[in-house]
Amino acid sequence: MINILIVSAIALAIIIGYKTGFNTGLFAIIFAYLLGCFALGLAPKKVIGGWPVNTMFVIFSVSLFYNFALVNGTLEKTARYLLYACRRFPGLLPFALYFASAGIAALGAGFFTVMAFMAPIALLICEEAKMDKMVGAAAVNCGALSGANFMTSGSGIIFRGLMDENNYASVSFNYTSVIFIESVIFSLLLIVIFRFITGKNREVQKNMVFEKPDAFTAKQKTNLILIIVMIAVVLLFPILHIIFPASAAVTFINSKIDVGLTAIAFSAVALFLKLAPQDEVIKKVPWNTIIMICGVGMLINVAIEAGTLDLMASWAGSSLPVYVVPVAFSLIGSVMSFFSSTLGVVCPALFPLVPSLAAATGISPLIIFSSIVIGAQSSAISPFSSGGSLVLGTCTTDEERTAMFPRLLFVAVPVSVISATIFNVVASLFI
Repeated sequence: MINILIVSAIALAIIIGYKTGFNTGLFAIIFAYLLGCFALGLAPKKVIGGWPVNTMFVIFSVSLFYNFALVNGTLEKTARYLLYACRRFPGLLPFALYFASAGIAALGAGFFTVMAFMAPIALLICEEAKMDKMVGAAAVNCGALSGANFMTSGSGIIFRGLMDENNYASVSFNYTSVIFIESVIFSLLLIVIFRFITGKNREVQKNMVFEKPDAFTAKQKTNLILIIVMIAVVLLFPILHIIFPASAAVTFINSKIDVGLTAIAFSAVALFLKLAPQDEVIKKVPWNTIIMICGVGMLINVAIEAGTLDLMASWAGSSLPVYVVPVAFSLIGSVMSFFSSTLGVVCPALFPLVPSLAAATGISPLIIFSSIVIGAQSSAISPFSSGGSLVLGTCTTDEERTAMFPRLLFVAVPVSVISATIFNVVASLFI
Protein backbone atom coordinates (compact mmCIF):
# COMPACT_ATOMS: atom_id res chain seq x y z
CA MET A 1 0.00 0.00 0.00
CA ILE A 2 2.77 2.44 0.94
CA ASN A 3 4.50 1.82 -2.41
CA ILE A 4 1.32 2.74 -4.28
CA LEU A 5 1.01 5.90 -2.17
CA ILE A 6 4.59 6.94 -2.91
CA VAL A 7 4.29 6.39 -6.66
CA SER A 8 0.98 8.29 -6.59
CA ALA A 9 2.64 11.10 -4.62
CA ILE A 10 5.41 11.47 -7.19
CA ALA A 11 2.85 11.62 -10.01
CA LEU A 12 0.60 13.99 -8.04
CA ALA A 13 3.49 16.35 -7.25
CA ILE A 14 4.29 16.56 -10.97
CA ILE A 15 0.64 17.12 -11.92
CA ILE A 16 0.06 19.81 -9.28
CA GLY A 17 3.26 21.58 -10.29
CA TYR A 18 2.26 21.50 -13.94
CA LYS A 19 -1.34 22.60 -13.37
CA THR A 20 -0.53 25.42 -10.95
CA GLY A 21 2.80 26.56 -12.36
CA PHE A 22 4.22 26.31 -8.84
CA ASN A 23 7.49 24.55 -8.09
CA THR A 24 7.07 20.77 -8.13
CA GLY A 25 9.79 20.43 -5.51
CA LEU A 26 7.66 22.13 -2.85
CA PHE A 27 4.87 19.58 -3.24
CA ALA A 28 7.40 16.75 -3.31
CA ILE A 29 8.77 17.96 0.05
CA ILE A 30 5.27 18.02 1.55
CA PHE A 31 4.56 14.47 0.37
CA ALA A 32 7.99 13.35 1.63
CA TYR A 33 7.12 14.76 5.06
CA LEU A 34 3.62 13.24 5.23
CA LEU A 35 4.55 9.82 3.89
CA GLY A 36 7.96 9.62 5.52
CA CYS A 37 6.99 10.69 9.02
CA PHE A 38 3.38 9.53 9.32
CA ALA A 39 3.23 6.49 7.03
CA LEU A 40 6.76 5.08 7.42
CA GLY A 41 7.41 6.41 10.93
CA LEU A 42 10.69 8.11 9.99
CA ALA A 43 12.05 10.88 12.18
CA PRO A 44 11.69 14.38 10.67
CA LYS A 45 15.49 14.72 10.66
CA LYS A 46 15.68 11.54 8.59
CA VAL A 47 13.31 13.03 6.00
CA ILE A 48 15.22 16.33 5.97
CA GLY A 49 18.43 14.33 5.57
CA GLY A 50 17.10 13.20 2.19
CA TRP A 51 17.80 16.69 0.81
CA PRO A 52 20.65 16.03 -1.69
CA VAL A 53 23.22 18.50 -0.36
CA ASN A 54 25.95 17.49 -2.80
CA THR A 55 23.72 17.97 -5.85
CA MET A 56 22.49 21.32 -4.54
CA PHE A 57 26.03 22.55 -3.88
CA VAL A 58 27.28 21.59 -7.33
CA ILE A 59 24.38 23.25 -9.14
CA PHE A 60 24.77 26.38 -7.04
CA SER A 61 28.54 26.68 -7.39
CA VAL A 62 28.77 25.95 -11.12
CA SER A 63 25.89 28.27 -12.03
CA LEU A 64 27.38 30.98 -9.81
CA PHE A 65 30.63 30.86 -11.77
CA TYR A 66 29.03 30.88 -15.21
CA ASN A 67 26.65 33.67 -14.23
CA PHE A 68 29.56 36.10 -14.46
CA ALA A 69 29.77 35.39 -18.21
CA LEU A 70 26.01 35.64 -18.50
CA VAL A 71 25.77 39.00 -16.76
CA ASN A 72 28.62 40.67 -18.64
CA GLY A 73 27.46 39.39 -22.06
CA THR A 74 30.35 36.98 -22.76
CA LEU A 75 28.07 34.03 -23.50
CA GLU A 76 25.70 35.89 -25.82
CA LYS A 77 28.53 37.45 -27.79
CA THR A 78 30.23 34.08 -28.14
CA ALA A 79 27.00 32.67 -29.61
CA ARG A 80 26.79 35.50 -32.14
CA TYR A 81 30.40 34.90 -33.21
CA LEU A 82 29.72 31.20 -33.72
CA LEU A 83 26.78 32.07 -35.97
CA TYR A 84 28.84 34.64 -37.86
CA ALA A 85 31.55 32.04 -38.48
CA CYS A 86 28.98 29.91 -40.35
CA ARG A 87 27.74 32.74 -42.59
CA ARG A 88 29.18 31.25 -45.79
CA PHE A 89 27.04 28.11 -45.56
CA PRO A 90 23.39 29.29 -45.35
CA GLY A 91 22.07 25.86 -46.31
CA LEU A 92 23.62 24.48 -43.15
CA LEU A 93 21.99 27.15 -41.00
CA PRO A 94 20.26 24.66 -38.63
CA PHE A 95 23.65 23.14 -37.85
CA ALA A 96 25.11 26.60 -37.25
CA LEU A 97 22.28 27.26 -34.79
CA TYR A 98 22.92 23.89 -33.19
CA PHE A 99 26.66 24.37 -32.73
CA ALA A 100 26.18 27.94 -31.49
CA SER A 101 23.69 26.74 -28.87
CA ALA A 102 25.69 23.66 -27.96
CA GLY A 103 28.92 25.63 -27.64
CA ILE A 104 27.42 28.18 -25.27
CA ALA A 105 25.62 25.50 -23.26
CA ALA A 106 28.84 23.50 -22.95
CA LEU A 107 30.59 26.62 -21.66
CA GLY A 108 28.15 26.52 -18.77
CA ALA A 109 25.17 28.67 -19.68
CA GLY A 110 22.79 25.77 -19.14
CA PHE A 111 19.70 24.75 -21.08
CA PHE A 112 17.27 27.44 -19.94
CA THR A 113 19.72 30.29 -20.38
CA VAL A 114 20.70 29.21 -23.89
CA MET A 115 17.09 28.78 -24.93
CA ALA A 116 16.20 32.18 -23.47
CA PHE A 117 18.59 34.13 -25.69
CA MET A 118 19.11 31.75 -28.64
CA ALA A 119 15.45 30.95 -29.41
CA PRO A 120 14.57 34.57 -30.33
CA ILE A 121 17.72 34.82 -32.45
CA ALA A 122 16.89 31.52 -34.19
CA LEU A 123 13.32 32.55 -35.03
CA LEU A 124 14.49 35.91 -36.41
CA ILE A 125 17.15 34.24 -38.56
CA CYS A 126 14.63 31.68 -39.82
CA GLU A 127 12.29 34.52 -40.77
CA GLU A 128 15.05 36.22 -42.76
CA ALA A 129 16.24 32.97 -44.36
CA LYS A 130 12.68 31.78 -45.19
CA MET A 131 13.43 28.56 -43.31
CA ASP A 132 10.95 26.45 -41.33
CA LYS A 133 10.93 27.96 -37.83
CA MET A 134 10.24 24.57 -36.30
CA VAL A 135 13.58 23.37 -37.68
CA GLY A 136 15.38 26.37 -36.20
CA ALA A 137 13.65 25.90 -32.86
CA ALA A 138 14.51 22.19 -32.82
CA ALA A 139 18.15 22.93 -33.68
CA VAL A 140 18.50 25.39 -30.81
CA ASN A 141 16.67 23.03 -28.44
CA CYS A 142 18.96 20.12 -29.40
CA GLY A 143 22.03 22.31 -29.06
CA ALA A 144 21.04 23.61 -25.65
CA LEU A 145 20.28 20.08 -24.42
CA SER A 146 23.33 18.25 -25.75
CA GLY A 147 25.72 21.10 -24.92
CA ALA A 148 24.42 21.26 -21.36
CA ASN A 149 25.16 17.52 -21.11
CA PHE A 150 28.89 18.30 -21.29
CA MET A 151 30.67 16.94 -18.22
CA THR A 152 31.32 20.36 -16.66
CA SER A 153 28.09 22.04 -17.70
CA GLY A 154 24.69 22.21 -15.97
CA SER A 155 23.02 18.95 -16.98
CA GLY A 156 26.25 16.96 -17.02
CA ILE A 157 27.00 18.09 -13.47
CA ILE A 158 23.53 17.03 -12.32
CA PHE A 159 23.82 13.64 -14.03
CA ARG A 160 27.16 13.05 -12.34
CA GLY A 161 25.75 14.11 -8.96
CA LEU A 162 22.78 11.76 -9.25
CA MET A 163 25.05 8.91 -10.35
CA ASP A 164 27.41 9.58 -7.44
CA GLU A 165 24.50 9.41 -5.01
CA ASN A 166 23.54 6.03 -6.47
CA ASN A 167 27.00 4.52 -5.90
CA TYR A 168 28.48 5.14 -9.36
CA ALA A 169 31.01 7.79 -8.30
CA SER A 170 33.95 5.84 -9.72
CA VAL A 171 32.48 5.79 -13.23
CA SER A 172 30.18 8.82 -13.29
CA PHE A 173 32.64 10.93 -15.31
CA ASN A 174 33.01 8.17 -17.93
CA TYR A 175 29.26 7.56 -18.06
CA THR A 176 28.49 11.26 -18.43
CA SER A 177 31.09 11.57 -21.19
CA VAL A 178 29.39 8.79 -23.16
CA ILE A 179 25.95 10.36 -22.61
CA PHE A 180 27.29 13.69 -23.89
CA ILE A 181 28.73 12.08 -27.03
CA GLU A 182 25.53 10.11 -27.63
CA SER A 183 23.38 13.22 -27.24
CA VAL A 184 25.51 15.10 -29.80
CA ILE A 185 25.26 12.27 -32.32
CA PHE A 186 21.50 11.91 -31.76
CA SER A 187 20.95 15.66 -32.05
CA LEU A 188 22.80 15.92 -35.37
CA LEU A 189 20.87 12.97 -36.80
CA LEU A 190 17.60 14.49 -35.60
CA ILE A 191 18.41 17.85 -37.21
CA VAL A 192 19.09 16.05 -40.50
CA ILE A 193 15.63 14.47 -40.27
CA PHE A 194 13.97 17.80 -39.50
CA ARG A 195 15.95 19.75 -42.08
CA PHE A 196 15.68 17.47 -45.06
CA ILE A 197 12.68 15.20 -44.39
CA THR A 198 9.99 16.75 -42.17
CA GLY A 199 10.82 20.45 -42.46
CA LYS A 200 9.04 22.94 -44.71
CA ASN A 201 10.75 25.61 -46.82
CA ARG A 202 13.88 23.56 -47.38
CA GLU A 203 15.38 26.18 -49.71
CA VAL A 204 17.21 28.72 -47.58
CA GLN A 205 17.83 32.25 -48.85
CA LYS A 206 21.30 32.59 -50.31
CA ASN A 207 21.63 36.32 -49.74
CA MET A 208 20.90 36.58 -46.04
CA VAL A 209 23.33 38.79 -44.12
CA PHE A 210 24.96 37.97 -40.80
CA GLU A 211 26.14 41.09 -39.03
CA LYS A 212 29.57 40.78 -37.46
CA PRO A 213 29.31 41.14 -33.68
CA ASP A 214 31.22 43.84 -31.85
CA ALA A 215 34.63 42.81 -30.56
CA PHE A 216 34.89 41.24 -27.12
CA THR A 217 35.55 43.77 -24.41
CA ALA A 218 38.60 43.32 -22.19
CA LYS A 219 36.36 42.05 -19.40
CA GLN A 220 34.67 39.53 -21.71
CA LYS A 221 38.02 38.27 -23.02
CA THR A 222 39.18 37.74 -19.45
CA ASN A 223 35.98 35.89 -18.59
CA LEU A 224 36.30 33.64 -21.64
CA ILE A 225 39.87 32.75 -20.69
CA LEU A 226 38.76 32.04 -17.13
CA ILE A 227 36.03 29.67 -18.37
CA ILE A 228 38.51 27.79 -20.58
CA VAL A 229 41.00 27.47 -17.71
CA MET A 230 38.29 26.24 -15.34
CA ILE A 231 37.12 23.59 -17.83
CA ALA A 232 40.73 22.51 -18.39
CA VAL A 233 41.37 22.15 -14.66
CA VAL A 234 38.22 20.09 -14.10
CA LEU A 235 38.75 17.83 -17.13
CA LEU A 236 42.53 17.40 -17.09
CA PHE A 237 42.96 14.93 -14.25
CA PRO A 238 39.92 12.72 -14.99
CA ILE A 239 41.27 12.36 -18.53
CA LEU A 240 44.80 11.69 -17.26
CA HIS A 241 43.37 9.11 -14.87
CA ILE A 242 41.75 7.30 -17.80
CA ILE A 243 45.05 7.37 -19.72
CA PHE A 244 47.30 6.54 -16.71
CA PRO A 245 45.11 4.51 -14.31
CA ALA A 246 48.17 3.06 -12.54
CA SER A 247 49.73 6.44 -11.66
CA ALA A 248 49.40 7.01 -7.90
CA ALA A 249 49.97 10.76 -8.22
CA VAL A 250 47.33 11.21 -10.91
CA THR A 251 44.89 9.01 -8.99
CA PHE A 252 45.42 11.03 -5.80
CA ILE A 253 44.99 14.43 -7.45
CA ASN A 254 41.98 13.21 -9.45
CA SER A 255 40.30 12.05 -6.22
CA LYS A 256 40.66 15.57 -4.82
CA ILE A 257 39.32 17.46 -7.85
CA ASP A 258 35.73 18.54 -7.27
CA VAL A 259 33.90 20.62 -9.86
CA GLY A 260 31.78 22.43 -7.27
CA LEU A 261 34.69 23.50 -5.08
CA THR A 262 36.73 24.42 -8.16
CA ALA A 263 33.87 26.58 -9.45
CA ILE A 264 33.68 28.43 -6.12
CA ALA A 265 37.42 29.14 -6.30
CA PHE A 266 37.10 30.49 -9.83
CA SER A 267 34.06 32.54 -8.78
CA ALA A 268 36.24 34.22 -6.19
CA VAL A 269 38.81 34.99 -8.89
CA ALA A 270 36.05 36.46 -11.06
CA LEU A 271 34.95 38.67 -8.15
CA PHE A 272 38.46 40.01 -7.63
CA LEU A 273 38.71 40.66 -11.38
CA LYS A 274 35.36 42.53 -11.14
CA LEU A 275 33.90 40.65 -14.10
CA ALA A 276 30.31 41.29 -12.95
CA PRO A 277 28.47 42.72 -9.93
CA GLN A 278 28.14 40.17 -7.13
CA ASP A 279 24.43 40.87 -6.50
CA GLU A 280 23.45 40.31 -10.14
CA VAL A 281 25.45 37.08 -10.32
CA ILE A 282 23.84 35.64 -7.18
CA LYS A 283 20.33 36.65 -8.32
CA LYS A 284 20.75 34.51 -11.44
CA VAL A 285 21.48 31.31 -9.53
CA PRO A 286 18.68 28.89 -10.61
CA TRP A 287 17.03 28.57 -7.20
CA ASN A 288 13.82 27.32 -8.80
CA THR A 289 15.69 24.41 -10.41
CA ILE A 290 17.56 23.68 -7.17
CA ILE A 291 14.33 23.50 -5.15
CA MET A 292 12.71 21.32 -7.81
CA ILE A 293 15.57 18.81 -8.04
CA CYS A 294 16.26 18.63 -4.30
CA GLY A 295 12.58 18.51 -3.34
CA VAL A 296 11.94 15.58 -5.66
CA GLY A 297 15.16 14.07 -4.31
CA MET A 298 13.69 14.08 -0.79
CA LEU A 299 10.58 12.24 -1.98
CA ILE A 300 12.72 9.76 -3.91
CA ASN A 301 14.74 9.17 -0.73
CA VAL A 302 11.51 8.28 1.08
CA ALA A 303 10.76 5.87 -1.77
CA ILE A 304 14.17 4.30 -1.25
CA GLU A 305 13.50 3.93 2.49
CA ALA A 306 10.17 2.24 1.71
CA GLY A 307 11.76 -0.11 -0.83
CA THR A 308 9.57 1.25 -3.62
CA LEU A 309 12.41 1.64 -6.09
CA ASP A 310 13.74 -1.86 -5.47
CA LEU A 311 10.23 -3.21 -6.00
CA MET A 312 9.82 -1.33 -9.29
CA ALA A 313 13.24 -2.43 -10.51
CA SER A 314 12.50 -6.02 -9.53
CA TRP A 315 9.21 -5.90 -11.44
CA ALA A 316 10.88 -4.44 -14.53
CA GLY A 317 13.71 -6.94 -14.31
CA SER A 318 11.42 -9.95 -13.99
CA SER A 319 8.48 -8.85 -16.15
CA LEU A 320 10.18 -7.24 -19.14
CA PRO A 321 12.46 -9.01 -21.62
CA VAL A 322 16.00 -7.70 -21.25
CA TYR A 323 16.07 -6.22 -24.75
CA VAL A 324 12.91 -4.22 -24.01
CA VAL A 325 14.32 -2.40 -20.98
CA PRO A 326 16.17 0.36 -22.93
CA VAL A 327 13.04 0.93 -25.04
CA ALA A 328 10.80 1.00 -21.97
CA PHE A 329 12.92 3.53 -20.10
CA SER A 330 13.39 5.65 -23.21
CA LEU A 331 9.62 5.87 -23.62
CA ILE A 332 8.99 6.38 -19.88
CA GLY A 333 11.49 9.25 -19.90
CA SER A 334 9.83 10.71 -23.00
CA VAL A 335 6.34 10.58 -21.50
CA MET A 336 7.45 12.12 -18.19
CA SER A 337 9.44 14.87 -19.90
CA PHE A 338 6.48 15.71 -22.14
CA PHE A 339 4.95 17.53 -19.18
CA SER A 340 7.87 18.08 -16.83
CA SER A 341 11.57 18.83 -16.52
CA THR A 342 14.23 16.26 -17.42
CA LEU A 343 16.57 17.56 -14.72
CA GLY A 344 14.00 18.46 -12.09
CA VAL A 345 11.73 15.42 -12.31
CA VAL A 346 12.67 12.65 -14.76
CA CYS A 347 16.29 11.96 -13.84
CA PRO A 348 15.87 12.34 -10.04
CA ALA A 349 12.91 9.95 -10.26
CA LEU A 350 14.40 7.31 -12.60
CA PHE A 351 18.16 7.31 -11.92
CA PRO A 352 17.75 5.70 -8.46
CA LEU A 353 16.08 2.72 -10.18
CA VAL A 354 19.19 1.93 -12.20
CA PRO A 355 21.38 0.04 -9.65
CA SER A 356 18.69 -2.51 -8.78
CA LEU A 357 17.51 -2.78 -12.37
CA ALA A 358 21.03 -3.32 -13.68
CA ALA A 359 21.59 -6.02 -11.07
CA ALA A 360 18.28 -7.71 -11.88
CA THR A 361 18.72 -7.73 -15.66
CA GLY A 362 22.48 -7.79 -16.15
CA ILE A 363 22.23 -4.74 -18.43
CA SER A 364 25.03 -2.18 -18.20
CA PRO A 365 23.94 0.77 -16.03
CA LEU A 366 25.26 3.08 -18.75
CA ILE A 367 22.70 1.74 -21.24
CA ILE A 368 19.84 2.49 -18.85
CA PHE A 369 21.20 5.92 -17.87
CA SER A 370 21.68 6.97 -21.48
CA SER A 371 18.25 5.62 -22.53
CA ILE A 372 16.60 7.69 -19.79
CA VAL A 373 18.46 10.89 -20.77
CA ILE A 374 18.07 10.60 -24.54
CA GLY A 375 14.44 9.55 -24.20
CA ALA A 376 13.59 12.37 -21.79
CA GLN A 377 15.33 15.04 -23.82
CA SER A 378 13.59 13.91 -27.01
CA SER A 379 10.26 15.33 -25.82
CA ALA A 380 11.65 18.53 -24.29
CA ILE A 381 10.49 20.34 -27.45
CA SER A 382 6.89 19.70 -26.36
CA PRO A 383 4.86 22.92 -25.92
CA PHE A 384 4.04 21.65 -22.43
CA SER A 385 7.68 21.07 -21.48
CA SER A 386 10.59 23.41 -20.87
CA GLY A 387 12.02 23.66 -24.39
CA GLY A 388 8.79 24.01 -26.31
CA SER A 389 7.30 26.48 -23.84
CA LEU A 390 10.39 28.68 -24.11
CA VAL A 391 10.12 28.59 -27.92
CA LEU A 392 6.45 29.58 -27.82
CA GLY A 393 7.28 32.30 -25.34
CA THR A 394 9.73 33.90 -27.76
CA CYS A 395 7.28 34.02 -30.68
CA THR A 396 6.67 37.68 -31.46
CA THR A 397 3.03 37.46 -32.62
CA ASP A 398 -0.05 35.41 -31.78
CA GLU A 399 -0.16 34.21 -35.38
CA GLU A 400 3.40 32.88 -35.16
CA ARG A 401 2.63 31.21 -31.83
CA THR A 402 -0.55 29.66 -33.17
CA ALA A 403 1.31 28.24 -36.18
CA MET A 404 4.21 26.95 -34.08
CA PHE A 405 2.15 25.09 -31.47
CA PRO A 406 0.81 22.25 -33.70
CA ARG A 407 4.16 21.94 -35.51
CA LEU A 408 5.89 21.29 -32.20
CA LEU A 409 3.17 19.04 -30.80
CA PHE A 410 2.29 16.93 -33.83
CA VAL A 411 5.56 16.91 -35.80
CA ALA A 412 8.57 17.71 -33.63
CA VAL A 413 7.60 15.61 -30.60
CA PRO A 414 6.55 12.38 -32.37
CA VAL A 415 9.54 12.45 -34.72
CA SER A 416 11.93 13.13 -31.82
CA VAL A 417 10.51 10.44 -29.54
CA ILE A 418 10.42 7.75 -32.24
CA SER A 419 13.95 8.67 -33.35
CA ALA A 420 15.20 8.55 -29.73
CA THR A 421 13.69 5.11 -29.18
CA ILE A 422 15.35 3.72 -32.30
CA PHE A 423 18.64 5.45 -31.44
CA ASN A 424 18.67 3.99 -27.91
CA VAL A 425 18.09 0.48 -29.24
CA VAL A 426 20.95 0.81 -31.70
CA ALA A 427 23.25 2.50 -29.15
CA SER A 428 22.63 -0.29 -26.63
CA LEU A 429 24.17 -2.74 -29.10
CA PHE A 430 27.51 -0.88 -29.00
CA ILE A 431 27.82 -0.04 -25.30
